[in-house]
Amino acid sequence: MSEEVKGRISVETENIFPIIKKWLYSEKDIFLRELVSNACDAIAKLKKISLNEEFEGGTDYRIDLDFDQETRILTVQDNGIGMTDEEVNRYINQIAFSGAEEFVKKYQSEGDKPEIIGHFGLGFYSSFMVSSKVKIETKSYKNGSAPVVWESESGTEFSLRPGDRSERGTKISLYLDGDSGEYLDQWKLKELVRKYCDFLPVPIYVKGEKANKQTPLWSEQPSSVKKEQYDEFYQYLFPFAGEPLFHVHLNVDYPFRLQGILYFPRLKHELDANRMGIKLYCNHVFVSDEAKELVPQFLTVLQGTLDIPDLPLNVSRSYLQNDPLVKKISSHIVKKVSDKLQEEWTKNPEEFRKNWDEISLFVKYGMMTDEKFYESAKDLIFFRTSNGDLTKLEEYVERNKEKNSGKVYYAGEAELSSVYMDLLKSQGLEALLVDSRIDNHFLQFLEGKNPDWKFQRVDSELADQVLDKDASPDLADQDNKTTEDRLKEIFAKAIAKEGVEIKIEALKSEDIPSVILLPEHLRRLAEMGQMYGQKPGDFLKNHTLLLNRKSKLVKNILGLSKGIHPEKAEKLARSVYDLALLGAKLIGEDELSDLIRRQRDLLEDLSSD
Repeated sequence: MSEEVKGRISVETENIFPIIKKWLYSEKDIFLRELVSNACDAIAKLKKISLNEEFEGGTDYRIDLDFDQETRILTVQDNGIGMTDEEVNRYINQIAFSGAEEFVKKYQSEGDKPEIIGHFGLGFYSSFMVSSKVKIETKSYKNGSAPVVWESESGTEFSLRPGDRSERGTKISLYLDGDSGEYLDQWKLKELVRKYCDFLPVPIYVKGEKANKQTPLWSEQPSSVKKEQYDEFYQYLFPFAGEPLFHVHLNVDYPFRLQGILYFPRLKHELDANRMGIKLYCNHVFVSDEAKELVPQFLTVLQGTLDIPDLPLNVSRSYLQNDPLVKKISSHIVKKVSDKLQEEWTKNPEEFRKNWDEISLFVKYGMMTDEKFYESAKDLIFFRTSNGDLTKLEEYVERNKEKNSGKVYYAGEAELSSVYMDLLKSQGLEALLVDSRIDNHFLQFLEGKNPDWKFQRVDSELADQVLDKDASPDLADQDNKTTEDRLKEIFAKAIAKEGVEIKIEALKSEDIPSVILLPEHLRRLAEMGQMYGQKPGDFLKNHTLLLNRKSKLVKNILGLSKGIHPEKAEKLARSVYDLALLGAKLIGEDELSDLIRRQRDLLEDLSSD
């Protein structure tokens, strides 16, 4: 090229820059990702050419970021393949802007910002998101090629002239606009390099300091990577996250390309399940902190990386959810995760049991939301028991089949030291302990999958084994009323509440005067309501007060009611009910003061002459 050429880029869409900036302004950092990715591609092309042509590429490949705060110029420079004047016309004036034009045509009719997962495809054009002027200085690797300079202030008009660059490669100078001074900062640039370009296979320097890690561990063969390397890489990706439980290394070439490492983090709290820690990459370039379109929701509790070279990044998230490739990738990841769980259980059962509390939430949620995951991992369902050990659900069912009459008793951690559990333990029975909100849904899910299993909470109905079937029969008195009739009258008057059913039984233990029983379906409704902030009171108004007619206290109340102190019998009856409510943890804060007053009145009454 011997003289300057000026021209206008053929772009049918008017005001193309304001449209793109409107959508992408909040994510304008991606311009650096696009330019550095282009520079890396230029070096990759030169490496490939050096294998096929008589060209010595060398080993000094690099990308340099530099800036001048006074002139407000940011430069991105590579020593890759470079361009001739014809290639500048083709790749910059035609291809780059036609891609941007296509982007605008597709989305300009949408009122809101389009949900495009990665925005790849904008390439060089993205430099105008932060610049009032852009200059390209480039020289092709080809022998005898002349350097050229391309400049544009508007993005639609350009000049192309001979340059003076002596080395192959490309240097892009961005004359930053008034809103983009943040990129004239070394720390900011290094942060963006680490976020977007950390694993590109070319060293990237910011003001002369290397800023990227380069080698992603996920691209290594799993057989060649040691556990220490996996743990170190996890700490690099997620500082201060602690040590992971175990990991899954993904490495697939067919029928799709997929690489990555997924780690099982330690979930200390149910809220930890809401975090998303899977970083999505495309050819080692960071795309997003979210991979929810690519993996089932239950897998988003995992942490790590997914690199999918064939991922269509410039389409909407709703499209990805129905894309056949994405569905295949998702199914493969689910299978690999379930295989890993089976492997860990087979390899080290004791260690798996030790880690169960930290993965149980993830496993249960996965089973409820993904049928294939349930089928592959259903024999890895564990619960802690009232005996203090951790048992497989199937093993619990099998060893208690005869004693429990097909029922599966369960209790919350709060019931571990309760009258209900005392009654069960006294007869050699055991219950499963549930300790998370998801368990309420999980048990119903398991009932649907296993019709022969009937889960029953220990406070919903007393086991037959704790009832004294050999107790003396309840005979009628001279007024043709049984003990049961009398007690029901006394307690109904003392309680004076609608929805409370009074039931009389003979328990094997004489130490327990009464318990509250809550119907299983109402208990579940109450717990589901609590998940959405509802008070349990409305669901629990209807309950049963079970009185033990073998209890000395209950017998004394019956005796007082027949004597000269029927009012004391009534107060004692109310006290027995209050204590049963306390034992069942059904006393609200607003009811506590009334209970204390009733107890004080009773004590005063009992202590008087």
